[in-house]
Amino acid sequence: MPLTVVEVEGADARSRLCEHVLRDLPEWFGIEDATAAYVRDVRELTTLAVGDDAFLSLKQHTPRAAEVYVMGVRRDRHRRGAGSALLAAAEAYLRERGVEYLQVKTLGPSRASDAYARTRAFYEARGFVPLEELHGLWEDNPCLLLVKRL
Repeated sequence: MPLTVVEVEGADARSRLCEHVLRDLPEWFGIEDATAAYVRDVRELTTLAVGDDAFLSLKQHTPRAAEVYVMGVRRDRHRRGAGSALLAAAEAYLRERGVEYLQVKTLGPSRASDAYARTRAFYEARGFVPLEELHGLWEDNPCLLLVKRL
């Protein structure tokens, strides 16, 4: 049975969902200041959800380019299709609005992390191409920029 993806209406609802999911994922979202920023920032961003278990927030940078600003799937829902459903819905949403490129930033491979190795594999399996590992964008953490043409 396909998963239902809906747009989350209301700034408070977006923030609550973000916090609910990210607090379940300390391997990915264990830096308190960063988590608080996500919870704050999603208030103003288009956010899609699969129930209370998974969400994805989009940030549009230009008329032709957007970013998966933050995405999370509760641990007990991993590998059940929620992330793929969210990404597919986000891509359709952006295509309908004329967006051509979607980017995502994640921890770069020069910092060993099993959790983030799985994250990078997820995005690459869905057509994202790693472009560059940036140093200095995220204080002490290397940032891998991945891009997909929609």
